[in-house]
Amino acid sequence: MSPRRKANARASGAPRTRSGAAASGDTSPSPSLAGKRILLGITGSIAAYKAVELLRELTKRGARVTVCMTKAAREFITPLTFEVLSGSKVLLDMFASVAEETAELGPEQWTGRTPGQQPVHTPGQPSRSVQHIDAVADSDLILVAPATGNMIGKVASGIADDLLSSIIMAAGGKVAFAPAMNVRMWENPIVRANVERLRSLGSSFIEPESGELACGETGKGRLAAVESIVRAVEALLGEEKPLSGVRILVTAGRTEEPIDDVRYISNRSSGKMGYSLASVARDMGGDVTLVSGPASVEPPAGVRLVRVRTAGEMRSAVRAGASRADMVFMVAAVSDFTPVGARKGKIPRETGELALEFRRTADILGEVGRKKGKKLLVGFAVETEDEVRRGKEKLRKKNLDLIVVNNPLIPGAGFEVETNVVTLIDRGGRIERLPLMSKRDVAKEVLRKALSLKVAAPRLVKPAAR
Repeated sequence: MSPRRKANARASGAPRTRSGAAASGDTSPSPSLAGKRILLGITGSIAAYKAVELLRELTKRGARVTVCMTKAAREFITPLTFEVLSGSKVLLDMFASVAEETAELGPEQWTGRTPGQQPVHTPGQPSRSVQHIDAVADSDLILVAPATGNMIGKVASGIADDLLSSIIMAAGGKVAFAPAMNVRMWENPIVRANVERLRSLGSSFIEPESGELACGETGKGRLAAVESIVRAVEALLGEEKPLSGVRILVTAGRTEEPIDDVRYISNRSSGKMGYSLASVARDMGGDVTLVSGPASVEPPAGVRLVRVRTAGEMRSAVRAGASRADMVFMVAAVSDFTPVGARKGKIPRETGELALEFRRTADILGEVGRKKGKKLLVGFAVETEDEVRRGKEKLRKKNLDLIVVNNPLIPGAGFEVETNVVTLIDRGGRIERLPLMSKRDVAKEVLRKALSLKVAAPRLVKPAAR
């Protein structure tokens, strides 16, 4: 073994010693991925080193992981690290023959052969392994993490010029990408179009996070946390769940209505309630689209994210998404009023007293209710007095199946906190007051209630054809 390979073996082996199952007091995660076969594709990103921890976490949960590395990925980290941790050979070359692969193992590891004996070719059998076909047939999920803009673009364009892109192209099952790149690359219209194209064809994306990037810039593009990627994988590979196959639209966050190019009016919504609902719906197997205005928290992984800013943009996105949804949850705090004629530039202080004229924004929830059809429609409302009466009125006027009402003046409820106190009112007049609980637990209760409503039953049993 060369000095370089020895160094890699020592480096890759160290984490196993620190957190191996034999260590005293070790608490291993539950085997939520037991028996699942995952092909982990690693591309040429500085974040490739994070795939080591990702591999460890997937295997801790019982997954059988095979690693495939692009040539560029091998510039950042060597295959030996992944071979040691996965216990399997790393896939590298689409044209590696069986003899070449076997020779790399050493004669003493050839089953049924003695040292010096060459592999025997059986007549009638191919002498070359079709690795991209074999890899697809042996995988429940192809997870590309990190996924570069180059790999995303190649797949979106139908290019299969190396082993990993060929594997993805041959995949008939689930494919998930966890992008990692510079913020300007991630925001490039070409990359965004490629992402949306792959999403429309059924691929999942685990959104990158915002923060300091390897290049020194700050913005969105950092590989999602390992924990977030693992949770998304668990959701994708979980057993049949209550919302499996159900298309869900969730709105979240706030809207911002511009006064000029610098100032705007908005509200205190953090997005936590809507994001919690989207996350729980995803964990229950739903195919979730999250339409989000500005928010104070990172969006959940494993959902389709549509970002908007103004009430007008929210309206357009909801119109587009609601027509394809089986269930709609309108959680966003949309501005009721917007300034008339936002001004260009910045209004100078020297202008003196400033009087603003406002107009009402469109009633997005009411519009969806008028064209609801067979879909389940759930609204959220903030009321500071007479919550039940006002909630019942909104439920009736907007043709809702369920309304979730909360009073932000109650301690522990409302904006910018981790908890909430809500009242559920369904169209049958049933009222359920929930105690103080985390927003994630509130989301679970709302989805439980939604599932219990008879109006949703036909769609949940047999979702509309895509």
